[in-house]
Amino acid sequence: MTRHLTIALIALLAATPLSARKRLPAPEIPVTPQGLVDNVNGYTIDGQGNLERFSGLLIGRDGRVVKLLHEGDARPERPDFRLDGQHRTLLPGLNDAHGHISGLGFQALGLDLTSTTSLADAQRRLERYAAEHETPAWIRGGGWNQEKWQLGRFPTAADLDPFTKSRPVLLERIDGHAILANSAAMAAAGITARTPDPAGGRIERDAKGNPTGLFVDAARNLVEKAAPAPLPRERDAAIAKAQEILIADGITATSDMGTNVDDWESMRRLGDTDRLRMRITSYAMGVDTLLTVAGSQPTGWLYGGRLRMIGVKLYADGALGSRGAWLKRPYSDMPSTRGLQFMDDAKIKNLMSRAAMDGFQVAVHAIGDAANAQALDAIEELSATYEGDRRWRIEHAQIIDPADLPRFAKYKVIASMQPSHATSDHIMAVKRLGADRLKGAYAWKTMLDNHVPLAFGSDYPVEDPNPFAGMADAVTREDAAGDPPGGFLPEQKISLTQALAAFTTGGAYAAKAEDRIGSLEAGHFADFILLDRDPFQVDARALRETKVMETWIGGVRAWVRKAGS
Repeated sequence: MTRHLTIALIALLAATPLSARKRLPAPEIPVTPQGLVDNVNGYTIDGQGNLERFSGLLIGRDGRVVKLLHEGDARPERPDFRLDGQHRTLLPGLNDAHGHISGLGFQALGLDLTSTTSLADAQRRLERYAAEHETPAWIRGGGWNQEKWQLGRFPTAADLDPFTKSRPVLLERIDGHAILANSAAMAAAGITARTPDPAGGRIERDAKGNPTGLFVDAARNLVEKAAPAPLPRERDAAIAKAQEILIADGITATSDMGTNVDDWESMRRLGDTDRLRMRITSYAMGVDTLLTVAGSQPTGWLYGGRLRMIGVKLYADGALGSRGAWLKRPYSDMPSTRGLQFMDDAKIKNLMSRAAMDGFQVAVHAIGDAANAQALDAIEELSATYEGDRRWRIEHAQIIDPADLPRFAKYKVIASMQPSHATSDHIMAVKRLGADRLKGAYAWKTMLDNHVPLAFGSDYPVEDPNPFAGMADAVTREDAAGDPPGGFLPEQKISLTQALAAFTTGGAYAAKAEDRIGSLEAGHFADFILLDRDPFQVDARALRETKVMETWIGGVRAWVRKAGS
């Protein structure tokens, strides 16, 4: 009987596709009613936003916190497992409130130009990548930043053509709001001087009106639609790679801002094969995607609390770096433009209303002061109809007219902001805006002083998802090189406790998940990280260099740093 059963099992395994048989390694430590993580230097944010210290953690069979233990508290005499934390610092799992999962993965697996320091550097990498990767036919990549290159202009197709032969190339700008195409890509897309600018987009042109190769915001689709879509297995690999990067950075939960149908299906495939480890709150790319995926209400939590589509992401404008952010007054360094208004007032209100009527949360991308004012105007009008716990979100909330700031608090609008944007933008922001328009810019402290809910993220892959770099940016307003000395708009510095809250409880509240993640209070999932140092006992530079040693999700060890890395 046993022999026949063994043969049947072997036959069943052989008939199962290899991809379906792949599973995560079994956890090294079982989850039990009395799992004890002890001898730690623990910190969490309590219900009042204060820092709570503890030295031990009891974990239940369901992967949730049973109890925080303090010095002098009794420990179980015979726990089913005990992890000696060796007095390492333990924090709740961190939450990136605004990121792009597939974008992070595709960038990591493609031509990544984020570390390039000049156009020549990028050209060398492009030439090498093309030589080493004969397939696929189109070369995709991103991460370039002409400001970092100190180029003084946007790059063009002519800068790419000598290094790519006849292969089409598409390279996304670091902010995700512009794409650079070579001549082969433009030819494949049928782009000519007669191609008009679409609403909410701009084709950069030379003095004769010919496209230079740069397509901003809505104009991106004109050239991208000619490129073949990634295969499902390629998308799965990208999302799995992004998850690996985020978990290694101590990020156990994130809001995916702009999930399309293909992304959602890929996340479902990872969940169906037990490969989805982190917790993803999804905001659909537009109302059509929202209704296609979720139907008439937010989905429930899938895969044991790992995945949920809760709302929609809408765009009011573009980005500052590509001069797509919509301003109330013209750009200081280009008075001919105020940026790009993506939707008129009626359209954005109609889309927000369509989502809100079915109980979906609305998140609006707004960077320029005109875009923020438009989003706040819409929220002000819709709040009279859609009452209750709506948790309207404004993503980035970077440049705000001081006269509009009080409306965030009045309508309980969540400011979903990214500390690293302030430190990476500081030189460009002064050029684009002039000093007089910076009074409401990157205003984290003002938000907190006015009791505005604040959630921090990185906008990965626009910025490095490392949350400790983000915390260092928040408390110093200086970049990794210490610039500008004393901090950019230093009056907006916040404390490390406030920054940690924005990366934990703030992110959980923004995603309507504060009942399960964000802090390590009893009943919440045992999502936590162990560090190589105490962030509260080091200077800003050392804070930035903090390393995650272990990441635990749901009481299970999900990642361990390799020795020497």
